Amino acid sequence: MKKDKIEILAPAGSFESVRAAVRSGADAVYLGTKHFNARAKADNFTDEELGEAVDYCHSHGVKVNITMNTLISDSELPDALKVIEHVCKSRADVLILQDLGLASLVKKAAPDIERHASTQMSVQTLSGVKLLEELGYNRVVLPREMTRDEIAAITEGCNAETEIFVHGAHCMSVSGQCYMSAMFGSRSGNRGMCAQPCRLPFSAPGGTGYDLSLKDLSLIDKMKEIRELGVDSLKIEGRLKRPEYVGAAVSCVRGARDGDENPELKENLRAVFSRSGFTAGYFENNRGRDMFGIRKKEDVTAASSDVLKKLALLYDKEQPLIPVDFCLTVAENERVSLSASALGFNCFISEDYIPEKAINKPMTKESLAERLSKCGGTQFYADKIEIDLDEGLIAPASVINSLRRRALSELENKLASVKQKSFTSINIKKPQDERNSPLKYNIIVSDLSQIPDNLENVENLYLPLSIEENSVEKLKNLPVSLGIQLPRGIFGMEKAVEKKLSALKKCGITVAYCSTLDAVAIARRLGFEIHGGFSLNVFNSVSAEVLEGLGVKSLTLSPELTLNQIADLHTKVKKGIIGYGRLPLMLTRNCPSRNGRSCQECKGRGYLTDRLDKKFPILCLWGCSEILNSQPIYLGDRLSEIKNCDFITFFFTKEKKELCEAILDAYRKGRGVKGDFTRGLYYRGVL
Repeated sequence: MKKDKIEILAPAGSFESVRAAVRSGADAVYLGTKHFNARAKADNFTDEELGEAVDYCHSHGVKVNITMNTLISDSELPDALKVIEHVCKSRADVLILQDLGLASLVKKAAPDIERHASTQMSVQTLSGVKLLEELGYNRVVLPREMTRDEIAAITEGCNAETEIFVHGAHCMSVSGQCYMSAMFGSRSGNRGMCAQPCRLPFSAPGGTGYDLSLKDLSLIDKMKEIRELGVDSLKIEGRLKRPEYVGAAVSCVRGARDGDENPELKENLRAVFSRSGFTAGYFENNRGRDMFGIRKKEDVTAASSDVLKKLALLYDKEQPLIPVDFCLTVAENERVSLSASALGFNCFISEDYIPEKAINKPMTKESLAERLSKCGGTQFYADKIEIDLDEGLIAPASVINSLRRRALSELENKLASVKQKSFTSINIKKPQDERNSPLKYNIIVSDLSQIPDNLENVENLYLPLSIEENSVEKLKNLPVSLGIQLPRGIFGMEKAVEKKLSALKKCGITVAYCSTLDAVAIARRLGFEIHGGFSLNVFNSVSAEVLEGLGVKSLTLSPELTLNQIADLHTKVKKGIIGYGRLPLMLTRNCPSRNGRSCQECKGRGYLTDRLDKKFPILCLWGCSEILNSQPIYLGDRLSEIKNCDFITFFFTKEKKELCEAILDAYRKGRGVKGDFTRGLYYRGVL
């Protein structure tokens, strides 16, 4: 449904960027405190600075969204709640959240504050959005990878507000589904510490040489189409960018939204930051090599001092952005008074002055209206003006000016003085759940040829969703529970996934391995028993409790946790870890292998090569690609160090059957294996 006025949401990594966003016409800003936000390298805001920023924004009629869009460990939850308490005291409007557990605690401790589901939650389908609605989220930030039609399908079918990115950096991976920076150097993108290794040379055969680096997104030229989609908010990426960028981006988006585009300003925005230009490829469903780009020398030098000075003029002074209605009364034998209203706030001001009879030229309504219209130097402009004037009277201009100044000052104070959000301290209780039973095995295969003959100690065998129904019958005699692994990327394919899953259910499979909330929502609606995958990003006990409430029976925990953190994570549902496999470092909707070869030429054998000549296989599934690590995780010789777990998950992707059997045999014997492997993050953890 077409919106009368779509919100413009601007980034702010510093107070100067807040000022740039507000004065350039943003309707809301998003910013982070010094803790628990996905742009840890931005300046961000201390407690005192946060209060000042909120006051400034509210006094200008601008909302403030606070980013707490990272994963939180059990040990960090008490400190995270302290941050939320201060956010409530600051009178900020919204919390943007990734962690299911923290969001659950916010709902209990701070029910007045809006909760927005971060794009880090990776929700791509209408089913996933409706699940977030069920959990009480007010708004969902959709992935950058969605097409125009996919966005429309969600906005038409949900009740929650929707937010899309319209300008800024493109990650190669779907947000919340990237583990590359974490695996390479323990700097987790899910914890706000991404080192951006994807901007380094990764080469596909025949590709660009930088086949994980996308151009920046820009949908400024698509605003007419966006208006028809029914989205509620237009988000600009850039909390690490300079204020000039923020001012230019907000001004360009606002001009496009309001039908007042400025070609010169758009060119200056490109100059201040781009990577070989911009792309709208995902939105237009036009993926491919043209979407890729890097920051070249000419991109850097384009941001000359002259360009920056010109852009700084966009926000060097207050801009009249808030309409004010005035009603002035100048009556015989009464004090001169003025009532004013703006954005639903009202005030009444009177001067200790009674107008006199004019000797020569009395005041007119026109002259008084002109005097009230002079709101220069403030964020206000006069809209409707009513004058109640008795004939033949006069009052000094200083009296009228004083009334106007006092009224605008009081309105500013009222706008800023939004009441604090309520906060109630809560205790975080963790169930006691020490496990002493022997570890069971769960196996995930990408091809039926990988299924080992020896399934001793294997409890669950998860098959690819692409399996043919007639193949299921041949596997029913295996001594395991059969399940289906749902894809992490379901963009635009929700109905196809549902149809296939329903057909497999008729064949007798009633278990689903779900690694995203989209998959959980679909499997839950179809009546499957749900087992949670690693990329649900369960990082604390409360998140596990939330998923348990949704019917999830077991959880493969986040691979970014250490073994010690896993041992201390308590949950009633069964829990386990990835004990073997090439961890998918990225889920991407733009296959890097296609930069050099067609799918027919690739035949599923795509790979990337980094600067050290390491090879990273690419696995293509249901319209998306998984970029796998160059080495598999292996812990078979460290079994005694895996504490308080129920199972180990074996993630077989490119392995032949013989290797799958050898790995399982080595685990059963507690032995090491030959060849290159990694311990993952189970000992070094993430920042």
